[in-house]
Amino acid sequence: MLHTNLKHVLSKEEHQKLISENENVMICCGRMGPMCIPVYAAMTELENEYDQVTFADMEFDIPDAAVIRNAQECRGFMGLPFVVYYKNGKLVHATSSIQQKGQVEKILKEKLLK
Repeated sequence: MLHTNLKHVLSKEEHQKLISENENVMICCGRMGPMCIPVYAAMTELENEYDQVTFADMEFDIPDAAVIRNAQECRGFMGLPFVVYYKNGKLVHATSSIQQKGQVEKILKEKLLK
């Protein structure tokens, strides 16, 4: 399990439940590495500002993370973390590699909260 203050998604069933029960979801699928930690930090800050978005993490190396790793939108990704954004259960945007709070917030506003 990742050592973050975010909600942890531990299985593909939890992943499906999370995206089906929440209108706006952001999941960061990664490790506790230097490219991932800034994204978790940004998400933790933004979680307090955007209560209409559910923020969660998922450990990249667990077998059930294949629901994110193998998503069509993530196929060409080479760097961690894989960050996916869901609107009404549908994957609407995906990014990879390090991101700062402003970059994440821009995606939230453009893809989930428009």
